[in-house]
Amino acid sequence: MVRQPAYSPAYRKEAVRDYPRPPRCEPVRLRLRVVLAGVAIADTRRGIRVLETNHPPVYYFPADDVLTGHLSAATGTSFCEWKGIAHYFDVEVAGRRAGRAAWSYPSPAPGFAAIAGHFAFYAGPMDACFVGEEAVRPQPGTFYGGWITDHLIGPFKGGPGTAGW
Repeated sequence: MVRQPAYSPAYRKEAVRDYPRPPRCEPVRLRLRVVLAGVAIADTRRGIRVLETNHPPVYYFPADDVLTGHLSAATGTSFCEWKGIAHYFDVEVAGRRAGRAAWSYPSPAPGFAAIAGHFAFYAGPMDACFVGEEAVRPQPGTFYGGWITDHLIGPFKGGPGTAGW
């Protein structure tokens, strides 16, 4: 059997409607970065992306590749039927604060054990987030944290009128 290489946007276009439900995790070998106030607060080549139908991928960074001193626990949690309970973090660098801009699943559901000890970031509040050398665009809306790149084909869930699909 021929195996596909680890995810690469140069490999092919991806239609998010073809992503699985339930979602799945897969490794990302491209460099992933999150920048706030000129500081790369997260930078890895050991990322994991979660793919879910109609959503751009959410990228997770191993804690060892995150400057966790810039994260502080925020109030509240949320529940994902697939991953479990998410905990949120404020991100602060050089006096700039992005409230509840990062999250993690400390004890994810069994199918998502790969993202335990990892952090994800909303792209919107950051100065920039990158997949490879491409700056991403945030998923529409304020709830979901997917990162949109040029190799993705929408439409994307998250904007007005998309809650039911």
